[in-house]
Amino acid sequence: MAALVIGNADYPAGDELENPVNDAVDVSTKLKSYDFEVILGTDCSNADMEKKLKEFSVLLKTHDVGMFFFAGHGMQIDGSNYLLAIDTDGSSEIDAKHSSLSLDKVVEVMAKSKASTKIIVLDACRNNPWKRAWHRDASMRGLASVYAPKGTIIGFATSPGELAADGIGRNGTYTEALLQHIDTKDCPVETMFKRVRNTVAAATKGKQTTWEHTSLAGEFYFNLGIDKLVDEYDETALADGLFGLDTSKPSHIIIKDLKSYNWYVQNPALLKLDEKSVKRMGVNDLFVLGRNIYQAACGSSGAADVFIENFVSRTAQFGAGKRKALLDGMLFEIFFDSTGNFRQKIKGEYFDEVFDLQKVPALKTSFDFIADTLVAVGANFIELPGRGHELNVTVSTKKGKKGYIVESVFIGGQDVFQPPESDWDDLDGIPSYSKTVIERLNGNLSRELVVPQRLLNVTYTPATVGEDDVIYIARGWSIKKS
Repeated sequence: MAALVIGNADYPAGDELENPVNDAVDVSTKLKSYDFEVILGTDCSNADMEKKLKEFSVLLKTHDVGMFFFAGHGMQIDGSNYLLAIDTDGSSEIDAKHSSLSLDKVVEVMAKSKASTKIIVLDACRNNPWKRAWHRDASMRGLASVYAPKGTIIGFATSPGELAADGIGRNGTYTEALLQHIDTKDCPVETMFKRVRNTVAAATKGKQTTWEHTSLAGEFYFNLGIDKLVDEYDETALADGLFGLDTSKPSHIIIKDLKSYNWYVQNPALLKLDEKSVKRMGVNDLFVLGRNIYQAACGSSGAADVFIENFVSRTAQFGAGKRKALLDGMLFEIFFDSTGNFRQKIKGEYFDEVFDLQKVPALKTSFDFIADTLVAVGANFIELPGRGHELNVTVSTKKGKKGYIVESVFIGGQDVFQPPESDWDDLDGIPSYSKTVIERLNGNLSRELVVPQRLLNVTYTPATVGEDDVIYIARGWSIKKS
């Protein structure tokens, strides 16, 4: 999925706007969270807008979904719509036409692309800054109606001839509503725009009516629920916060005990999980059971820890399908929470132990399952977990008085070391450091990169850094994922 997002606010004195740059930045961030590759432009000249549109046209050659978003001044001239750059020449209508970005051109670029779904969103009807100078009548205000080619939906902040509110907070009224509803799970884009319309109408007391043109053939969702992406297991297993316990079932009794957070209850529960009991268990119950075994291990249940370490021998007689469901559940728990949403930070206490099972050929299908699931939800990793690929990492340090200080972490020629947030700094604004050694730092890198240690090849520079040397790394560091 690809997007071009533009927000122009720094217009000439008297015509400047408050929100469009914030609108563009916030929409860009949101789209990136849904795995869009985004070209972002703020306070663009006409040349900048044309250049970014060309970049977008190239990007659309390799993506099946394209989205264009613009916030700023827009106007209609001779029945066509134009999006104003910060240097648009308003001397005359002719000058303005030839120094603005034509909406028709945007539509044409997207229509002729290979993208099957095209989304255009325009928070661009603030006003025409030159309407008095041009002696225009009220019928020419706002944007004109526009044709939506096949596979396209165009969303306008207002109906033809109306003006849009610039907003009283961080965002324009329309963009604020869009950001509010874009996260609605399993909501088709047309329905999302209807919700936006209701919110905008309420916020403006009916003065602003949003409007769409659509010729979409299929349905598009920004936020598709995990149950729509994974069909092997039921929704109540994938979002196991919805899972209802039936204590007449052996599997549910074990799950209930594992949820107790009491080791004296958890540990004996796993003794009930044997070949005989598993024969009566369905794959959804086993999937949830796998999730809770991993959860219990992370809570320091000794029996759950041992079960994971001896997974191959403990499950050897369970049958391939039921064994897979158990391991699928463990892997899923690492990456997804009880609502079925992707965790921003993995539950990594037993990440290495579970991923060591990838060495067993008979368990390959479980690692294919988690890799495919992570791809489906648009998870952003430097190396996709489950594929079994090695990753080469170079940690660059400088020699200090008491040890070596980490300066950067290079992968594929790029520095992915993320400096700490300011709240980790000491009172003088200087980052505070923690002491570590190579073995411990490699473990932290494994968890941050979400790559098993056995697949992580880490080298240190300078070459004089030894296994027992003290290494200092800024507290609160992380790894850039993109």
